[in-house]
Amino acid sequence: MEYGAHLPLIEFDGAPRTFAGLRAYAQGAAALGYRYLCVNDHVLFGRPWLDGPTALAATIGASEDMTLATTVCLPVVRGPVQTAKLLGAIDILSGGRLVAGVGPGSSGRDYAAIGLPFEQRWQRFDEAIRVLRSLLGRSAESFSGRYYSTEGVELDPPPRSPTGPPIWVASWGSPAGVRRVARLGDGWLASGYNTTPSRFKEALGRLSAELEAAGRTRAAFPNGIATMWLYVTDKRRDAERMLADVLAPMLNRPIEALRELALPIGSAEQCAQRVSAFWAAGAERIFVWPLAEDVVQLERFREDVLPLVVGPSPT
Repeated sequence: MEYGAHLPLIEFDGAPRTFAGLRAYAQGAAALGYRYLCVNDHVLFGRPWLDGPTALAATIGASEDMTLATTVCLPVVRGPVQTAKLLGAIDILSGGRLVAGVGPGSSGRDYAAIGLPFEQRWQRFDEAIRVLRSLLGRSAESFSGRYYSTEGVELDPPPRSPTGPPIWVASWGSPAGVRRVARLGDGWLASGYNTTPSRFKEALGRLSAELEAAGRTRAAFPNGIATMWLYVTDKRRDAERMLADVLAPMLNRPIEALRELALPIGSAEQCAQRVSAFWAAGAERIFVWPLAEDVVQLERFREDVLPLVVGPSPT
């Protein structure tokens, strides 16, 4: 199992994010052995949200040899050609360390803000992935569809490697989503607050079947679980406070629904059990996002939780 850290883009405590703070976070994550530095993407959100790709680019110099990942970027909202340009730039400036995770976005507010119908997101997203694959070098063919085209468009300068960054496709695990991942992706990104170990395992089984039908193997098809909200505490009331006062209003979900998930919020033992359950279900990477005390929580997860994580039993 590999671990990554989400850049703290949200202002949970009202204090604005700073360049120095983001660099210190990236340096701390690298020093603690996290292998990925991740960012999510929104135009509008219920709390102040720093632009993800901009923040990721700003921390390249502090990220050492970590893999940089968008988990995810929104090519329909940003425009697929513009998204290819920004992803190509991050890949170049990082020396080819980018994983380009992409998704359609689940916020109707984002689509309303840019003037696109929310109900078109899936059709546009399918085409947007093909645009990215063409412009970033993952496909040798140009693409022309109903909404987008790469005819006459060339990404210059191109990404660091001839094949460009791998494109991981986000899906919560529905049958249609898994088919899209297998058809268009180089990897799968699941959502920590939209799945459980049992649901993840079920979706991974469907993905394996889809890949096999396409002549591909799951062994060469990576996966990761993003947006795993994190808060390690020995005090139950503090864990409940994070669920009730921070996550539930931010995600607009009842606290009971959040309790049913396997988020690493609670004691070190509880967090380790939940991570172990995902590992047993087939998860290969987990990307955590502290809800407070950013670097302190990364340290607690690394030093208190991970030594208690148990890998899957050999078969």
